[in-house]
Amino acid sequence: MKKFLKTVAVGFVLTVSHGIASADTTLTLSSWLPPTHPVVSQMIVPWTKQVEEVTEGRVKINILAKGLGHPKIHYDIARDGLADITYSVHGYTPGRFVMTKVVEFPFSGNSAEALSVAYWRVHQKYLAKANEHKDTQLLSVFTHGPGMIHNSQKTVSSVADLDGMKLRVGGGVVNDVATSLDAVPLLKPASKSYELLSHGVADGTLLPMESVSAFKIDDIVKHTTIVPGGLYNISFFLVMNSDRFHSLSQQDQDAIMSVSGEAFSQLAGRVWDAADKAALKKMKENGNEIITADSTFVESIKQRTSTLEADWIKEAEQRGVDGAAALAELRQITVSFNK
Repeated sequence: MKKFLKTVAVGFVLTVSHGIASADTTLTLSSWLPPTHPVVSQMIVPWTKQVEEVTEGRVKINILAKGLGHPKIHYDIARDGLADITYSVHGYTPGRFVMTKVVEFPFSGNSAEALSVAYWRVHQKYLAKANEHKDTQLLSVFTHGPGMIHNSQKTVSSVADLDGMKLRVGGGVVNDVATSLDAVPLLKPASKSYELLSHGVADGTLLPMESVSAFKIDDIVKHTTIVPGGLYNISFFLVMNSDRFHSLSQQDQDAIMSVSGEAFSQLAGRVWDAADKAALKKMKENGNEIITADSTFVESIKQRTSTLEADWIKEAEQRGVDGAAALAELRQITVSFNK
């Protein structure tokens, strides 16, 4: 009898211990950018700490020391469960995410914070019905600051100056923009900018100000043209393996989403705005040539890219999404965000 009771007691202790252990979950996150990049150090890392805080320590996130693959496969890394959480650029896999182009068109605005918040709201209201993230748990969408023209060759003050210039681009709408301006787009991740430019494979790159500093190409691309409102933007995702997310308690799922979604979009946008400002200051101190596109140049860009939005609206309609309404609301929110 004593032996039986002892066995039961041991079993009870092991069961309780297992229950306590299983209540604490450590998720893995694959990151392909350097740890010092603002996306990692000022967006992802603070967010992981917020997740741990709102779940009262029940959920922790471990950022892997090395990314598990090329940026273009990071959505699939999360989908397939190789890592629990990933982020990347929708446009790195052309044609796969069509609805995300809504945030990438020229002249979408000067604030990443305003545009990212508007993007999340519009995504949830209009774009989610297209179900493009159906095989993961979408945690957030966001965009970097307005994209500008940076090159190592010459001053770019007109569309003619871009003719034949080889520009690294991140895919999505920016690829179409570069093509419409008679540049030669090279579809590569931003993290490849230094390699492409330093070896002369690319003449320039289309990036937000922040990335010139972050990828240490200040001394290579000495010519920058600021396009008011941005030449383009890039859509990013933050996703989690669906099975892993739904294995968590409802309480912890809700807690994670409370610091994701619009909250993360706003955090990301605010960080990018600050980083763009700091990078511009650094570039000026470095002696880089920085000019602003004049009205003639801007009008030429508008004329060359005028069909992009209409074409996308047709694509959206084919997927049951009111693209025109989504674009209009995105811009209304963006404009009114800081008022």
